[in-house]
Amino acid sequence: MSRVCVVGGGIIGLLSALELQAAGLEVTLLERTLPGRESSWAGGGILSPLYPWRYPEAVTPLAAWSQMRYPDLAETLRESTDVDPEWTRSGLLVLDPDEFEPGLAWAAAQGRRAEVVGEDDLRRLEPRLAHEGEALWMPDLAQIRNPRLVKALVHHLQGRVRFLDNTPVQGFEAPGGRLRALLTPAGRLACERAVICAGAWSGGLLSTLGRPPLIEPVRGQMLLFRSAPCEQRRIVLDGGRYLIPRRDGRVLAGSTMERVGFDKATTRVAAEALKAFAVGRFPHLEAVEMERHWSGLRPGSANGVPYIGPVPGVEGLFIDTGQFRNGVVLAPASARLVADLMLGRPPILDPAAYAVDAPRP
Repeated sequence: MSRVCVVGGGIIGLLSALELQAAGLEVTLLERTLPGRESSWAGGGILSPLYPWRYPEAVTPLAAWSQMRYPDLAETLRESTDVDPEWTRSGLLVLDPDEFEPGLAWAAAQGRRAEVVGEDDLRRLEPRLAHEGEALWMPDLAQIRNPRLVKALVHHLQGRVRFLDNTPVQGFEAPGGRLRALLTPAGRLACERAVICAGAWSGGLLSTLGRPPLIEPVRGQMLLFRSAPCEQRRIVLDGGRYLIPRRDGRVLAGSTMERVGFDKATTRVAAEALKAFAVGRFPHLEAVEMERHWSGLRPGSANGVPYIGPVPGVEGLFIDTGQFRNGVVLAPASARLVADLMLGRPPILDPAAYAVDAPRP
């Protein structure tokens, strides 16, 4: 077998390990803390970019490829691990009136279902929603319970992949521009190929090789309400924030966008703003227990287009990061694409737009 290393144990790193192991490679996954404890756990699990029509064209094919494969992936993991990632077609209600026209145009161009619904239909779709006026209804949009997805992937990969937890990569051994080893506090780890999936930490790691891709941490804070099942049924998006109902009744409210470096602290200001947003759309949440408040650091890129492909100047080293707010929805396609490139297979998508040195607006 050929040895390959995956650096980073989030959803993209775990799926990359799965792809490479399925292709017959001996895979070692290194994680600076524990797998799945950073932005993959902290996000909401909406299986679509928020307002997908706002993103550059290169984001759409990654999302579409992933969306098609998530139901089977969730079922495979449920059967193999008894952990249900809870893939659920909730549908999405967009309340921002200015987004109706571009949303309908985007949906028509992509062959997706979307319609503007009036108040009567809106009451039927989401009876407890406090909203006067119309909404853009996208019935096919789904979600996944991302902490359970990560847990299921870790369980599924146990015995198939070698995990090195609490093992940060500190540098690379690449004589003559050819990767030979990763450098860690425990010593040198020889490998022929490696892919950097370290999220917000990827840029700093690659800075040891020269000019890194432009990736910065962007903090997002979330609230979790312990509501009752069926009190909210649809994902609701309004003014850049969202409410996501889980099957057990819990409701997630998110999210902030804060450029504060690697500070993961939560703030009272954010908690109050998110609660006001949630209660303004679903007044019954005022009396519901606020169960948790947390934050995560997204790997921000300049335009939301990830970096997927070889690292220039180091043969055998690849990168798969910079998915920004869309790490979960883009993960299956991102992992398959980077595996295709590492293995020399025909890629599922044209990789040119995701190259490290590709022009970015």
